[in-house]
Amino acid sequence: MASVCAGVTALTVLGTAPSASAAAPKEACTGLYNARITFWAMTCSQPGEPMIGGFATWRNIPITFDQVDTGSATVQAANYLRVSPNTSSSPLAPNIEIGLYAEKTGKTTHTYGPRWSELTTSGGRTTAIKAGVNPTKPDKRNHTYMTVRQDSGNQWDVLYDFNKVGSTTKQLKVLGGNTNRVDVGLEVMGPKYINIPSIANRMQFMTGNKAWQQVATANVAKSVTLPVCSTTHKPPSCFTTKLTDNSKFTQWTVSKPRRQAAAASPAAAPAAPAHPRDAATADLPATFNGVDQQALQACLENDPDNCLSTVPGLSECVVTLRVCNAAALPSGGALEDAAAGTDVSAADVRARAAAAFDVPGDAVAVEPPTSPASPAALETRANAADGSGDAAWTVTSTSSTPGLQRADRRFDGFTARYSAYTGALLEACWGDLCDAS
Repeated sequence: MASVCAGVTALTVLGTAPSASAAAPKEACTGLYNARITFWAMTCSQPGEPMIGGFATWRNIPITFDQVDTGSATVQAANYLRVSPNTSSSPLAPNIEIGLYAEKTGKTTHTYGPRWSELTTSGGRTTAIKAGVNPTKPDKRNHTYMTVRQDSGNQWDVLYDFNKVGSTTKQLKVLGGNTNRVDVGLEVMGPKYINIPSIANRMQFMTGNKAWQQVATANVAKSVTLPVCSTTHKPPSCFTTKLTDNSKFTQWTVSKPRRQAAAASPAAAPAAPAHPRDAATADLPATFNGVDQQALQACLENDPDNCLSTVPGLSECVVTLRVCNAAALPSGGALEDAAAGTDVSAADVRARAAAAFDVPGDAVAVEPPTSPASPAALETRANAADGSGDAAWTVTSTSSTPGLQRADRRFDGFTARYSAYTGALLEACWGDLCDAS
């Protein structure tokens, strides 16, 4: 890491250079976020200059599901940041996605938590993020989502709460002009079973000279594929959306209400949760990798989109060490999963994988966890930010699949791992990215 980052200087945060002249990618946005069984409330931004980083933040709001049997239907919600480094050949170019995902897994059960994905024209892969403070709890805590291009080569690092959680393998070279895009917003499947309160998305991009900037409003397009909630179009089949702007993209607020009473205009960002500071943050070192940790935790709670400019040492740490938040290091996620202890069967996992990857159930092979995990093994696995050490069901298929990409393209086969304790997706790959190193 030191050799890669040698000579890197600190970021100039929120640079004052005038915004590049571009055009809102309306055609690309409409074409990408438009399908029959998936619904979006997305923004698509085209900075008009080389982009080498994307950053977004929102709170872990409580996504709830109707406690009914929905059969084999996939019912899920995702709020994510998507960065496409090079769209010169196609709007559906290789990209990096990082966000919050919730899925209904049974009549009364569901999963919730962050993950990141690399999506390409030849396949994809996704990994659950186990690091962070309460990443799988809807406690209205602020979290940050970021991807930054590496200084050498064309690949990108992925950061959650200002700590690196992975790197890409198949991204394209960044070019000048209108050849990259940054998207942020909400994706829903099975909207009639889901209630999603207002999510306040705040987003910035990094210019080629390492300055964080907001996108000019003129360079922002929207794709909202359910009607606007109104007296004519009532929940649950509607979105409420609002783009807060002046000349710059400031906030994209979106909700998918379940009942009419929740169908008011989107509110501003929810108030900060009234919970006391966690014990884990109370014992933090004064500084960690050059970052003022108390200032960072206070900023994450109250003003996360400005942390890069207000927290001493953070902007330099993000582009050099990539591990900047002592409170968000990998912790006891595996232990918590074991304590939750739901009974996940082979039939459950098979049905979930077949629905998620759009393949016949009889074309899915399921391999059970090799053995129950001991407490010592769980402690070791808890140190893995990606959940790769968790006891898991392994699911494979050679059938044609779209993977977890919402597009018409299909790929040859997939492999996925699901937690033995909760049934949550831990990681998956499809197509050629199953062979990625």
